[in-house]
Amino acid sequence: FSGGLSEDVLRALLELQERLAAATVWVPAAGRTVTLSDVCYAPLNPAHPRLGDCCVNSVTQYFQNNGTRLAMAATQTTGKETGTVDWRDHLIYCV
Repeated sequence: FSGGLSEDVLRALLELQERLAAATVWVPAAGRTVTLSDVCYAPLNPAHPRLGDCCVNSVTQYFQNNGTRLAMAATQTTGKETGTVDWRDHLIYCV
């Protein structure tokens, strides 16, 4: 994996997504605050979407947009060979 797809980059993307998801904007014409759930694409709950209903397409989805899952590692044994699998292996398996 190159520097363009590193754990640091994925963590930065995850942090940016969380900040964008929490963003609010006051709309004077509407007389209210607008959030992502007001404008997002939510195909499974289009009438009354909550933030969790919003469709997010991102590489961090492979880790359910969760930093803890991104950090997970496990020991794996194949035959007589034992090694550690981490986010790279998970991404390769999913893609």
